Amino acid sequence: MSAIREEGAEAEPIRVLFTLHHNMNALDFVGPLEVLSSALTNVKDEDDKAFDCEFVGPGDNVMASSGTSFRSHTTYKDAYKSLKDYDVLVVAGGDFDEILKNKSEPLGLIRAFADLQEHNSSKERTILSVDTGSLFLASQGILQGLSATTRPDQYIKLEILAQESAQKELETRTEVLEGERYVVNQGRFDLGEDLENNPYVFKKNPGRKGSSQNVRKGSEARKMSNARRESIVRRSTMRLGGMRVVTAAGSTCGIDAAMYLVSALVSHESAQDVSDKMQYSWQKGVVVDSIDV
Repeated sequence: MSAIREEGAEAEPIRVLFTLHHNMNALDFVGPLEVLSSALTNVKDEDDKAFDCEFVGPGDNVMASSGTSFRSHTTYKDAYKSLKDYDVLVVAGGDFDEILKNKSEPLGLIRAFADLQEHNSSKERTILSVDTGSLFLASQGILQGLSATTRPDQYIKLEILAQESAQKELETRTEVLEGERYVVNQGRFDLGEDLENNPYVFKKNPGRKGSSQNVRKGSEARKMSNARRESIVRRSTMRLGGMRVVTAAGSTCGIDAAMYLVSALVSHESAQDVSDKMQYSWQKGVVVDSIDV
C-alpha cells in the first residue's frame, strides 16, 4: 500500500521510525520530528495527524552530543520484529566514526529496511538521512547508483565510503552533489521525454552540473496523475525495489527534507501549513530524474 494520500481516501497516519544513537546530533532528530509531527492530512483538523512518529534506540534513554537525553519507544532488537510496518525511516547523524568502526546500530536496521523494500516492492518506503547519517547509508551500500549529499566537511568521506561499498560497475557508483540542501532519488513520477509539454512540471531548472530539479504541480497534478503513477512492476525494477532515498546536508537541511516528505507523501498544502506555523521558509533541494513535489 502506498503511503501517498489519495483523493477521498480514508487516511491512516504514515508510520515513521527515527533511529537514535548515543552522541548523535540532536537537531538531526528534532528538526524533522517537529515537521512531521506537526503535519496534518486535513489542515483544518488539528486532530488529523498525517504521521505517527516513533523512536528506536540502544536503550531506554539516548544521550545526544549536546547533553540532551531522549527516550526511546523501542529497542533495536524489538524494532526488527515490526520493521515491515513502517513507511519511513529517519536516520540522524553524529558520532559516525564510532558507529562505523564498531558496525553498530543503526547500520543493521538501515540494511534490513532496504532489504524489506527489495523483497516487497508493493509498499512505498522512504529512507531519509540527515547530516552525516548519509555516511551510514553509504556504508551499507544504500547509495550505490544514486546521488547523495552530506554536510560540506564530509563530502570526501561520503565519496570514500560509497566507493568502498560499490561494485566495480560504473552505474553503481554514487554521485555526491555539493551545495544542495537535500537530494531525492527515485521519486514517484517519470519526467518523460517532452518536459516542455509535461503537465506535471511547473518549474524546470537544470541547476548545477550533475543535478536536476523538477517540481510536480500540487493538487492539480494529483488529480491528473493516475496514468503516470509508477506501477508496482516498474518499481520492482528500480534499485532497492524503488525505495525513495533522501539525503539531507547539514542539520538544518533535515527540516527542509522533512518539508519535502510532507509535500510528497501528504500534500503541498500540508507542507505549507507546517511552514506557516513554524515561520520557516522551506528551501528546496534536488529531485533527481523524477518528479515528486
